[in-house]
Amino acid sequence: MPENIQPPVAKIIPEKLEKFDDVRIDNYFWLNDRENPEVIDYLNKENEYYNKMTAHTKDFQKELFEEMKGRIKEDDESVPYLYNGYYYITRFETGKDYPIYSRKKESLSAKEEIMFDCNELAKGQSYFQLGGLSISPDNKLAVFSTDTVGRRIYTIQVKSLETNEILEDKIEKVTGTAVWANDNHTLFYSSQDEVTLRSDKVFKHKLGSKQVDDVLIYFEKDDTYNVEVAKSKSRKYLAIESGSTLTTEYRILNADTPDGKFEIFQKRIRGVEYSINHYKDSFYILTNKDKAENFKLMKTLETATSQENWTEVIAHREDVLLEDIEIFANYLVVEERSNGLNKIRIMPWSGTGEYYLSFESETYTAYTTTNVDFETEILRYGYQSMTTPSSVIDFNMTTKEKEVKKEQQVLGGKFDKNNYKEERVWATAKDGTKIPISMVYRKELKKDGNNPLLQYAYGSYGHSMDATFSSTRLTLLDRGFIFAIAHIRGGEDLGRQWYEDGKLLKKKNTFTDFIDCSKFLIDQKYTSPGHLYAEGGSAGGLLMGVVVNLAPELYHGIIAQVPFVDVITTMLDDSIPLTTGEYDEWGNPNKKKYYEYMLSYSPYDNLKKQNYPNMYVSTGLHDSQVQYWEPAKWVAKLRTIKTDANVLYLDTNMDAGHGGASGRFEAIKELAKEFSFLLDLEKIKK
Repeated sequence: MPENIQPPVAKIIPEKLEKFDDVRIDNYFWLNDRENPEVIDYLNKENEYYNKMTAHTKDFQKELFEEMKGRIKEDDESVPYLYNGYYYITRFETGKDYPIYSRKKESLSAKEEIMFDCNELAKGQSYFQLGGLSISPDNKLAVFSTDTVGRRIYTIQVKSLETNEILEDKIEKVTGTAVWANDNHTLFYSSQDEVTLRSDKVFKHKLGSKQVDDVLIYFEKDDTYNVEVAKSKSRKYLAIESGSTLTTEYRILNADTPDGKFEIFQKRIRGVEYSINHYKDSFYILTNKDKAENFKLMKTLETATSQENWTEVIAHREDVLLEDIEIFANYLVVEERSNGLNKIRIMPWSGTGEYYLSFESETYTAYTTTNVDFETEILRYGYQSMTTPSSVIDFNMTTKEKEVKKEQQVLGGKFDKNNYKEERVWATAKDGTKIPISMVYRKELKKDGNNPLLQYAYGSYGHSMDATFSSTRLTLLDRGFIFAIAHIRGGEDLGRQWYEDGKLLKKKNTFTDFIDCSKFLIDQKYTSPGHLYAEGGSAGGLLMGVVVNLAPELYHGIIAQVPFVDVITTMLDDSIPLTTGEYDEWGNPNKKKYYEYMLSYSPYDNLKKQNYPNMYVSTGLHDSQVQYWEPAKWVAKLRTIKTDANVLYLDTNMDAGHGGASGRFEAIKELAKEFSFLLDLEKIKK
């Protein structure tokens, strides 16, 4: 590692922040201004420092990149699905970063029609994302949206699929989601508040008109809610969903009458969540009403949608989380989660002969995929595990025959799933709760405490971290790493209560669960503090920030991607995207009890003079979810307070946002940086 390269020092400009008679001095508050040339200069200097310090790994990064890229089938394509008379396919071509969206009329042997070649659309752009692709009911037009910055602010346009011309309609600074009414002439779309980026309005647009003439259909006044617009699988209804962390409300309109009025399905009741699926003359409703914590399924006639008309189809169960449903003419398919694992339940409407799909792995992921047709016996679902590449499977619900339509190919000639072992173990948290950990490693590995182990988690918003396959992860596994996912509280891995026990005033369970999982893995001789690494992004980056404050001695290195580490200052600033909508997750710091609790764990506010692990911190200048200045301030303060000589890197993508680089190969380059950081610390090259 290079000697005598000095890290940049951010200048100190004390800013006094006061709340509830509590005074905080923020020396780096000034970094919260991306228009300030000094801020850009500081970020560039951090990038320069990172590049100089890792110059010795650049060739290795290229080698890792080529190795990971070499496992990917470059000329890949999705399994076609039939919708409204056309087969739709997404494919990639060799050497190209972006997908090509195409279709074939009525038969897979028909001539291919290329709708969008994102490689062409992305030319000249350092970032590109296609969103909101929707085909008109008469199959002649496509509405689509593009983001060329990475702040998830899109421009909507319409393309004629008959002439390949882009129409003059242009709708700018919106969320990118648009749906067609059944007249092939009217679009509904949602837009954001320009400052907070909260999705708060739904507009109606008539083809050929100007954006300024679009009609405001709905404005969501409550700043803790977001709105979106969608169309039912039955194609009969348009729906506006208003949702906060804890509460939902729908408005519906017959898609044949776009100039009609959206009617409330069931008005919002705080703490009651519901989602709707339309079939024939009824709506099926997934809801937690009546204290159905793990959700239940109800049904009502489309002519009587308020809750007093709802009748029960599947009752609430204490040990089973009801996650989603798929409706078919003869079957109801239910996605459940029990004991931390996905289950797919097939229920004939006849009422007899229900069954579950069987899965053999100890830890796996299964999920329904593209099922656009009611009148079919075929369920399309996906399956993968930590050793099994992802598969798309067509399953005949009547004959129980299954056809694997596609299994992800791992090229390079070296991958054999039999060389790897996956297992699920349970760590005991300090309050006695059992926390599942999913792991994968090479079979010949010995539990002698000397194995490098990368422990990953998220642990927020009820987002479950399923055990999925990754071909890029093989780069670590084949160099002796164990990869472990800690299914900590704050996710919904073990049901809704698992989420409730890891948010608001119980948030610290998320952090201590992760640490207790680390201690378990060390105790069981999977690894040791000199070889244990931790990784998390966004809210998982907050997790990393807390963990290094509480238990830095357990970890040799940390990867924190777009970390949410300045919790109090961000949550007190209601001009920042997402802030007010997050109060139900983290608490509202304008209330003293939440302020004090959040302050007690906020990573930036709790940095102290102690040794910290080696750290690689990444961010994007245009991130709309975790603003770049959070990790920038965190690193600047860490540089002045840590008492060790371990490396600390801040790597800012000056062209991208929360999701990182947009092209599939650019994203692998970012992964190569992270892997080279870990492997360089372990001194592993081959």
